[in-house]
Amino acid sequence: MNRTAARWRQRLLESTRGRVVAILRRSAQTVNDLAAALELTDNAVRLHLSALERDGLVEQSGVRREGAGKPAYVYRTTAEAEALFPKPYDRVLAELLVVLEERHTPEQVEEWLREVGARLGRPAAAASGVLRERAAHAAAVLTEDLGGLAEVEEGDDGALRIQGYRCPLGALATSHPATCRLAEALVSELMGVPVVECCERGERPRCAFRVAEDGAA
Repeated sequence: MNRTAARWRQRLLESTRGRVVAILRRSAQTVNDLAAALELTDNAVRLHLSALERDGLVEQSGVRREGAGKPAYVYRTTAEAEALFPKPYDRVLAELLVVLEERHTPEQVEEWLREVGARLGRPAAAASGVLRERAAHAAAVLTEDLGGLAEVEEGDDGALRIQGYRCPLGALATSHPATCRLAEALVSELMGVPVVECCERGERPRCAFRVAEDGAA
């Protein structure tokens, strides 16, 4: 997580709404539970919950009977809320790649990465559509599901190109170029045709994948 995102997350967690999120990460709670834990009125808690629901960070997850009164709604955090908290995926994958590269040949590592990419893409592969539609589908998966930013472009030679502006694997691509083989296999699987990666691996890596109009890379 970059410094700006970390500061934003810290400000959220230090606020009352952040405290609500922190409590709900431990377990689902009712308004009364939260009011007691935060020493707030029920109405104040409801205002915070409404704002968090509107931001997609909290959701209702059923009801619970409290005493003789009517059942009370139970709240929990959403997947979007969990995404606010840092995950060590990049570091874990980087160390795994170091171990693999130390113990196996580059060809073996590349083969395994391609297999991982194909497996990741298979469940979300485009079922049908012309080539441009499948390219748009692949760009959407890279953007919406994998945290990147990709668009479909057309080169001077008529070849379609998926141009990435934010690479989901950018933190690894510079030090471990074989990572791009994973992304190449992923996009090929999403589109149902071979693509060739033509990524930029500079200070700010950008992924890109080229496919000819006839589907032959």
